[in-house]
Amino acid sequence: METFISNISNQEFPIVEKVSAKSIRSSVLELIKKEYPDFNDECFLSLKELNSFREKYISEYLSHQIGELTSLEKTVLESLSNKTSLAEKIDLEDDTQLTLGQRLADKVASFGGSWTFIISFGFFLVVWITINTALFHNKGYDPYPFILLNLILSCIAALQAPIIMMSQNRQEEKDRERAKKDYMINLKSELEIRILHEKIDHLIIHQQQELLEIQKVQIEMMNDILNKVDKD
Repeated sequence: METFISNISNQEFPIVEKVSAKSIRSSVLELIKKEYPDFNDECFLSLKELNSFREKYISEYLSHQIGELTSLEKTVLESLSNKTSLAEKIDLEDDTQLTLGQRLADKVASFGGSWTFIISFGFFLVVWITINTALFHNKGYDPYPFILLNLILSCIAALQAPIIMMSQNRQEEKDRERAKKDYMINLKSELEIRILHEKIDHLIIHQQQELLEIQKVQIEMMNDILNKVDKD
C-alpha cells in the first residue's frame, strides 16, 4: 500500500488520506501555519490531521463570536468529535426524578385546568345551594348568603393559586431546557454544514488537480505520438 509522510507530524499515512496544502481553505491554512510556520503550499498532511485543525478552527471561531465556550458549545464540539447524535440527549425530564411535591403540583394544576374540575365543582356548588335553600328552606348548616361555602371557596383559591404557580415555574424550567437543547442541535447543524462545505471544497479542488494531472499526462502522450509521427 502506498504511503506518504505528513509534514505536520512526520508520520506515515495511507496515500488516500494525502491532502495538499493548496487544497485547504485559507482560514484553516492560516491556523496551521500559526503552529507550523514551515508549512507551505508544497507540503502535505493527512485528512485526520486536517479534521483536527478544522475542529480547532471551529472552536476558536465560537470563542471569538460567543466568548468563552459554555458547556453547551463544548457538548456540541464533543458530539462532532465523537460523531455522536445529540438527539439521544434531548429526552425530557424523567418523571421518576421528580419529587413528591413536584408530581403533586403537576397533577393539581392539570386537574384544576380541566373541564372535569369545572363541571364537577359546578355540580358541587349547585348541590350545596340546593340543599340549603330548597331542602332546608334556608335554615340548614349554611343558609344564605352561604358564608361557609364562601370560606371553602376562599381556602381552595388560596391553596390552588400557589400550586398552579409552582407548576408554571416547572413548565418554564422545561421550556428553558428545551430551548437549550434546540440551540445545541441548531448549532451542531450549522457546524456540520460548515464542515460539509470544507469537505466539498476539498473534493472539488482534489478532483481538479487530478484532472489537470491527467491532462498533463495526455498531453505528454500526444507529444510523444507527434514526435514519433514526425520522425517517421
